[in-house]
Amino acid sequence: MDLGIAGRNAIVCASSRGLGKGCAMSLAMNGVNVVVNGRDEAVTNATADEIRNASDVDVTPVVADVSTKEGQAALLAACPQPDILVNNNGGPPFKDFRELSREDMLAGVTMNFATPIELIQAVVDPMIAQGFGRIVNITSVSVLRPVAGLDLSSGARAGLTAFLAGVARSVAQHNVTINHILPGYIDTDRLRGGVAFNAQQNNISVEEAAERQTNQVPAKRFGNPAEFGEACAFLCSAQAGYITGQSLLLDGGLYESNF
Repeated sequence: MDLGIAGRNAIVCASSRGLGKGCAMSLAMNGVNVVVNGRDEAVTNATADEIRNASDVDVTPVVADVSTKEGQAALLAACPQPDILVNNNGGPPFKDFRELSREDMLAGVTMNFATPIELIQAVVDPMIAQGFGRIVNITSVSVLRPVAGLDLSSGARAGLTAFLAGVARSVAQHNVTINHILPGYIDTDRLRGGVAFNAQQNNISVEEAAERQTNQVPAKRFGNPAEFGEACAFLCSAQAGYITGQSLLLDGGLYESNF
């Protein structure tokens, strides 16, 4: 399917690896020029080269922490008027809620709540003016389903979802959409960190912890960043203009609900 976005420009936050990388690659393969972002210069540049070699688009690496004002400014300097914004960021590490300090909580809210809102504030009015904009926020299945040790991340991402519910509907008439993708067990470094955390908590091997997690999933496997990226690319497409304010689960059926 031609997604109708070739030649568009995208900022994909935290895209040097994992879910963000999957989104950046899929957008690039659909003809979108992408800004790739990460905090590790070598990894970010390597990812930019990989995407550049696999596609025929402009790929701009930006080494920056998207949670900082300086990092956000660097991204916007590289792409002052993006047509597409994919909000993604590392979340707080797995930790028992009893161990969270106030500083931990404020940092988590900054990463997973304030940062995406600040970037949306920066790009949404130019999107409205041109009559096209696609904003996708990578949140988590933990917005709907508790995940032990991710309480802070879950709370901040759930808050973001609620905050943007009204915002999405206020800009929909301008062909600007705001949606969320909720990953379940996608095979990324963060997932592997969670597997290790669960192994330690339950005094079992990492292999057994991974098997226990996949056994919870009706699909009986972890997802992969490439299929996640394809879903993101569709939400950024011309055809997805009537989808807004929605949370798309990519979890292999993990979250059980009739609706």
